[in-house]
Amino acid sequence: MRNVQIQYFAILREQRGLASESLLTDAETPLDLYNQLRATHSFTLPPERVRTAINDNFAENTSVLREGDRVVFLPPVAGG
Repeated sequence: MRNVQIQYFAILREQRGLASESLLTDAETPLDLYNQLRATHSFTLPPERVRTAINDNFAENTSVLREGDRVVFLPPVAGG
């Protein structure tokens, strides 16, 4: 188990009802973590539509999570 800090933006923030949280998880990768959160909080975006940053750097969904990582899930941004 590892403790990670999670930040949410846009639709994910709306669906979660929080901008950030600390979570104790056994997820090994951002993909595992997102799928866990998606099941728990009914996120509507599939994982392939969400970008991930770990500790302020864009990361692959298969990167290994470590204790204390700050994980940011970034949904697509609509603009005009």
